[in-house]
Amino acid sequence: MSMREEVFAAKDTHFDLPQAFAEANRCLLCYDPPCSRACPADTKPGEFIRKLRLKNITGAVRTIKENNILGGACGALCPTEDLCEKECAATGIGLPIAIGKIQETLVKHGQKTGFKPLEASRNREPSRVAILGSGPAGLACAAELAKAGFQVSLFEERPEPGGALRYGIMPYRMDPELLQGEIDELLSLGVDLQCNRRIQGDRGAEKLLEEGFEALFLAPGLWHSRQLTSRGPGLRGWYSSIAYLQAIREEKFGELEKEFLNKRVAVIGGGDVALECVQSALKLGASDVFLVYRRSYTQMPGEEQQRLSALQSGVHFLLLNQPVDFITENDRITGLKCVRTELGPKDDSGRRKPQSITGSEWVLQTDIVIEAIGNQAESGSNTWYPSVRTDQQNLIRLEEDSPRTSRKGIFAGGDIARGPALVVTAVEDGKKAARSIMAYLR
Repeated sequence: MSMREEVFAAKDTHFDLPQAFAEANRCLLCYDPPCSRACPADTKPGEFIRKLRLKNITGAVRTIKENNILGGACGALCPTEDLCEKECAATGIGLPIAIGKIQETLVKHGQKTGFKPLEASRNREPSRVAILGSGPAGLACAAELAKAGFQVSLFEERPEPGGALRYGIMPYRMDPELLQGEIDELLSLGVDLQCNRRIQGDRGAEKLLEEGFEALFLAPGLWHSRQLTSRGPGLRGWYSSIAYLQAIREEKFGELEKEFLNKRVAVIGGGDVALECVQSALKLGASDVFLVYRRSYTQMPGEEQQRLSALQSGVHFLLLNQPVDFITENDRITGLKCVRTELGPKDDSGRRKPQSITGSEWVLQTDIVIEAIGNQAESGSNTWYPSVRTDQQNLIRLEEDSPRTSRKGIFAGGDIARGPALVVTAVEDGKKAARSIMAYLR
């Protein structure tokens, strides 16, 4: 298998339709399904599994898509073991129903058969709404508004829509055709998608309200990587997680093969992005890949299945180690200086805080370092919407636990408002924002 085939091999759902039927037949058909209550995006798993069990396939697909435009992506990517499946009543007698796999299978079946359950309202609303960012929050908001008959323009600065779903998720985790199919469904509702449109500069976003749009939803996401030190970007062998994953997405395999083949790679971080980086580095031919994380295995924020997959792939986990600097020679990375840590009292995150152990410094010999220690808002992004209150990290502050901002007519959601979070919570934000926008405009 070629390097491209290895990296871009589409994820198998592991379920065909008969397997989905068999799994649905294990459902206990709860009167008030706890799985549905546990879904942040309100995809209603209890309802679509009940319909599938009764052989109403189109009804099951319709339930998913009417409640979650990204139902397929969420089925593939959601940490269902911590959400809907965790609350499944079947856990009292055996394994929980594989809700995520059933959901992904049903959406793929709908796409394969050409079933299109969504349609825009025939009662067209005169109001125009602008949405900045086509990630999960922006797509979900656009879908809800378009279904209600509003005129929606979706602005995306990159060549293709999807945000982190397209540029941060590798195909071996989610089939790109699944995402494209869901975006095509959104566009069939009449949404005006404008890619390669960067809305920036002094009052750049707010000016849209002066150009005829009556409401604005801000969901640009977080696209700037945090850095261990300011030295990193000037060193050969250093990558930010965003730049690295984008290079893979753009298929720059000639450069990456030359850089990674038979090299030792260290990835700093313990979240889902770090886990994406370590597994793709192995697929690019690295001889050894190290995941360096300052806390313990159980405190890693990355999904459990992703952690297990990385371990099974041969990634070396260096836990309770805090990277502090780079070792270099002629401006090229040759090692990563670390200090061992131990866990102290809990911090604001609810996890035990790592504390450095005096005299425990050591050096990991490595050729390449990828930093995946979190993303942040672009510097100066608050000048695009100066009337909107932001915090010291340029995250947007919402009003009274709602999607409303301090500026009338402007709403926000997704990572720019809550910080890095799950796809399903971004979908939840987009749906809530759409409801608030509709109430505001009506």
